[in-house]
Amino acid sequence: MSNSIHSGGEGELYSRDRAWHPPAFTPDYKTSILRSPRHALLSFRPTVSELTGPVFGDSALGPLDNDLIRNFSQDGADAIGQRLIVYGQVLDENARPVPHTLVEFWQANAGGRYRHKRESYLAPLDPNFGGCGRAITDESGYYHFRTIRPGAYPWPNGGNDWRPAHIHFSVFGHSFAQRLITQMYFEGDPMIWQCPIVGTIPDKAGIEQLIARLDRRNTVPMDALAYRFDIVLRGRRSTIFENKREGN
Repeated sequence: MSNSIHSGGEGELYSRDRAWHPPAFTPDYKTSILRSPRHALLSFRPTVSELTGPVFGDSALGPLDNDLIRNFSQDGADAIGQRLIVYGQVLDENARPVPHTLVEFWQANAGGRYRHKRESYLAPLDPNFGGCGRAITDESGYYHFRTIRPGAYPWPNGGNDWRPAHIHFSVFGHSFAQRLITQMYFEGDPMIWQCPIVGTIPDKAGIEQLIARLDRRNTVPMDALAYRFDIVLRGRRSTIFENKREGN
């Protein structure tokens, strides 16, 4: 990940606080044992291709790209599940909004199953739910999308480990080579605190930054609950990303 993912302005980067982010080697999260570095980390400046690669234009978004309830419908019916509105603001390290930023999101269906050919969980597929979408932040850095609440699912880490309900996010910078990836959880879910992946984050405040808050003021009566999830791109207390430890 390039250190130059845009933050709404130029200037010196704030160093990332490494104690805030998970260590690479966390044995309770078993895949980290093989993929964690065995040698000292090296950092490289952004390449020309990272800074000048293909960019994403606003006009490429379709009218249903941010509506996961309907954007994969095969027979005109809506996706099955508890209907939600997820929204939030993309901010830089100085709490300035980041406009015109591509945000992607993907998730399991209401039964906890992904639409993926290598999916091994036997929960049923919803024929009208694809599980992915995208949005562009507005002038004030806000994004929003409609979806259903994803289900929890088991995964082959320990004898009985389950992932809590979550939605994956990626945020793009100036080009497609600049991409940050994170996950969002739901307020009040007790399974968050039982997850070995979440447990790799050393600071409870870092975990809480990944938890979307229920927002009753922005619910749609008789239709959808609302959750707010803000994303901080850089700085000492940036959102936890699955990217370079030294900074974004």
